[in-house]
Amino acid sequence: MSAARAGARPLRRLVVLRHAKSAWPEGVPDHRRPLAPRGRRDAPAAGAALVEADCLPDLALCSTAERARQTWELASAEWGTPPPVRYEPRLYAADVPELLDAVHQVPPEVETLLLIGHNPGLEDLVLELAGDSLDDALDEVRVKFPTSAIAVLAWHGSTWQDLAPGTALLTGLTVPRGKKK
Repeated sequence: MSAARAGARPLRRLVVLRHAKSAWPEGVPDHRRPLAPRGRRDAPAAGAALVEADCLPDLALCSTAERARQTWELASAEWGTPPPVRYEPRLYAADVPELLDAVHQVPPEVETLLLIGHNPGLEDLVLELAGDSLDDALDEVRVKFPTSAIAVLAWHGSTWQDLAPGTALLTGLTVPRGKKK
């Protein structure tokens, strides 16, 4: 009997991308900080890594911070046709309840969601949602979730509101780095 006929809920993926390395220009407010040269190299590498992993999103939710927006623009430029993006002010400096609230409001037709934001919120979200991981990915996140890190969480649910602490499997963790030219 097929999974659909058995009443199984669809497989969904939450792809969590921490913004690429940012610069610290003097006198620039935190929300307006741009990407550093390394970040401008790493963000396209993150986009390429998502293509390679066959993990392109149906929708992206992105912090309104300049460094997150630039990460989205450079990463999604690696794809043929980027999905829609929603810039969410509440993702800036968000904690787990705020991040989860944003995810819970995603329409059910979205199967793969990309969330672009900041630490410590994103790291905490991955640790909160992952009940287990493949390999030692969960232990790696506990040690560090660096800039440009991508965590892929998979879970079964009819809607995004079904996503709850401990219900996802951390299926992948990568930290793409661009090459210096």
